[in-house]
This record gives sequence, structure tokens and C-alpha cells, in this order.
Amino acid sequence: MIIALVLLSAFLHATWNALLRLEKDKDRSLIAAITVATVFAAMVAGVRWSLGAAPFASLAGFGFSLLAGVFEALYFVTLARAMDRGRLGVVYTVSRGGAVLAVWPLSIALFAELATVPSLAGSLLVLAGLACSGFGAGRRGQGNRPGAVSWAVACALSIAGYHLGYKAALQSGVNPSACFALSLAVSATINTSRLGKIGRGELRVLVSARWPRLLLMGLVCSGSFLILMEALAIGGSGYVLTLRNTSVLFAAGMAWLIGERPSRIELGGAVLVAAGAALMAW
Repeated sequence: MIIALVLLSAFLHATWNALLRLEKDKDRSLIAAITVATVFAAMVAGVRWSLGAAPFASLAGFGFSLLAGVFEALYFVTLARAMDRGRLGVVYTVSRGGAVLAVWPLSIALFAELATVPSLAGSLLVLAGLACSGFGAGRRGQGNRPGAVSWAVACALSIAGYHLGYKAALQSGVNPSACFALSLAVSATINTSRLGKIGRGELRVLVSARWPRLLLMGLVCSGSFLILMEALAIGGSGYVLTLRNTSVLFAAGMAWLIGERPSRIELGGAVLVAAGAALMAW
């Protein structure tokens, strides 16, 4: 059951990242999408509350949800910056694979998850995959601008932060959908506020012109994360995030669908990251 949930979440996650890559104004498009996702997640949490599932069983869980929201805000900013500078395959592989390497040792230290021989071997494959992707991104004529990999690395650290925040919140008795709704609301508020008055006006213009696509992106994004939260509630944080990052293969396929042509070394990097992630989750 948990494997099916994680793989579905991975597919949806790669899909909304591909939709974002197609947007010209990635920063404001992403803010609009996460606002939609916040509303949807809040509706799901409200329905579950009406059915008897208390949203927050402890103050600690509430606090960890807020912390996850801060990291979510950083994630969306760095993702938009990375997507502005690099192609989907490179940005996705580096950000997701880098997050795996950050989360595993922290999960062992914070949540007493086990380090195994396969997980150590898998981490070496992930490192090799990241090196291939980084090298491919640095080659001339590949459609990646300076800073793509750096922003993707910053994005990876943000992913690791919100993922660990989610796991800590769930271990404190928080309802998965309520945790996600609160953290996403924090992220949407932070990102909308930083735009300023002029930026928010431009956001309204963008929404009025492209609301169908932004609505779709927000719903797919929300579905991806809500499913992830359910998987996290029943599985280890290192295991779930690692298995979910097999989505780099979905992202490679999405890149072809939207007209990008990853180089062989970039495709090889994606395969190595996916293989390493599968091995670490074994």
C-alpha cells in the first residue's frame, strides 16, 4: 500500500513540476498554484475534522507544522529560481536527489531510522547521479543558465527541511491533511507577502489570464503532497522520501513531453539517482 501511495505521489509531483517549467512567470505562477493547493488541502482537512479526525493533537505538532511551512516557502522560492535557469530534468534530479542525501543521515539521527548496507550503496549511486546531472547542466548549449545547479541544491536543502518537519509533526499526533494545510498556508502567506503591492497586482493579472492552468497545477500539487503526507504517517521519513524520488524518471519522461531533450549524461544521472533511491528504500 505505501509503495503505491508513494509512486502515485511521485508521478503527480513530476507532473506539476513540468507544468511549472512551461510557465513564463514561474515565481508568481507558483504562488498562485500553492494558494489553490492551500484551499484544497484546507477543504480536505475540514472534511476529515467533521468526520471526527482532530487536526492537531498537540502544541508540538502545531509548531512542527509551522516550521515545515517556513521550509516550504523556501522550497517554492528556490524551485522557481532553479526552473528559471535550468531545464526540468537537471533541476528535478539535483533537487530531489540532493534531498535524499540530506534526509537519510538526519532521519537516522532524529528518528532512529536504520542505516543499512543497501542504503549506503544507494547513496553512492545517488551521488554519482548528481555528479552526472551537474556535469550535464554545465555543458554549453544544453539550455541551462548559470546558477541552475546552485539553486537546485538550495531547493534540495529546503525539501529536506520541510520533509523532516512533516515527519516530526506527524509523530506528534497531527492529522496529515491538517498538517499540510497549515504548512502550505504559511508558505503561501510568506511568498505572497514578499511580492509587495506591485507584485501582488501583477499576480492578479496573471491569475485572470491563466487561471485554468494555474488551477490545474495547484490541484495536482496538492494531490501530490496530500498523498505524501499519508505515506509519511505510516512509513519512515528516509524511506518515503527516498522511494518518492524515483520520480526523477517520471520527470525525465515529462521533459521529453514538454519539448526538452536531456543529454545522455543527464539521463544517466536520473537513472542513477532513481536506482540509488530504490536501493536505499529497499
